[in-house]
Amino acid sequence: MTWVCSEPSCQFYNVNTMQIRPRRNRKSETIRALIRENKVSVSDFIFPLFLIEGKQSKSEVTSMPGIFRYSADLILKEIESCMKLGIFNFCVFPSLPDKRKDKIASESLNKNGVYLKTLRQIKKQFPEITLMTDVAMDPYSSDGHDGLVQNGRIVNDPTLKILSRMAVAQAECGADIIGPSDMMDGRVGVIRNALDKAGFEEVSIMSYTAKYASAFYGPFRDALDSAPKFGDKKTYQMDPANAKEALREAKLDSEEGADFLMVKPAMAYLDVIKSLNENTTLPVAAYNVSGEYAMVKAAGAKGWIDEKKVRDEILLSIKRAGAKIILTYFAKEFALDQN
Repeated sequence: MTWVCSEPSCQFYNVNTMQIRPRRNRKSETIRALIRENKVSVSDFIFPLFLIEGKQSKSEVTSMPGIFRYSADLILKEIESCMKLGIFNFCVFPSLPDKRKDKIASESLNKNGVYLKTLRQIKKQFPEITLMTDVAMDPYSSDGHDGLVQNGRIVNDPTLKILSRMAVAQAECGADIIGPSDMMDGRVGVIRNALDKAGFEEVSIMSYTAKYASAFYGPFRDALDSAPKFGDKKTYQMDPANAKEALREAKLDSEEGADFLMVKPAMAYLDVIKSLNENTTLPVAAYNVSGEYAMVKAAGAKGWIDEKKVRDEILLSIKRAGAKIILTYFAKEFALDQN
């Protein structure tokens, strides 16, 4: 008679009578596929895109290899190429020169400005896609903050008026999903009321419910040149130490009319994704942010990791944690590998 383990602390099994063998469910790829609990699909993704002024203009984001800023004509071509790979969901962010920025983000309402004009072009040319937009002041603000700055403070309620007008302007251009990324208190309710009053009851809101004051955003701020001109964003973005607070934010956003709840970043906050998924009936989204992407790319370039395998494992972990939707810069290359 042979024992698996001779240590007193072990549970003993007679190998001749062992009935429970989990490895039987791992013995071949076909069986592993049959019982696989989670699977990442291209249809899970929203692909973030960066828009710049000009024509035939394309520039790579230095800290995000493979990710580019596109002028309107080229962003249309990029969307078309992504659609051929099965990507039909996009979130567009504007990267504007300083001359377009002021303290009240007035460029966000400019119907002839590059952002709103391009949104109209995208929906006219590709009505079948889902177009998500970004609602926050920082891409348009000379202060670089997500809210209005008065006397050195980011003021909440006056910001809401600006954000609600911004949201309606984007809806008028064909946005399917409005993405308030500012983390001001009450903004979901104010935006929902503004959209409904303007006749956009069917436009969805994906709230950045748990957006943390994270160090993972650096490459994104490089892409948009939107870093704060003073201080930081800790008075409105969440403290990375807090998880229960995310449930409070989720409850408020749900009550105010959000259709989706987002956690940002994703990798360092898988516990928060899981918590929201288990405690809300709304679909949970996660933003696999620029710093997470950049780390994989940098380590892959050094040959320290198998980049594609690590990428896929990260995306799978986000899905396994409970995210139904993943905003990721890996979307196109993942889709290319699936085709």
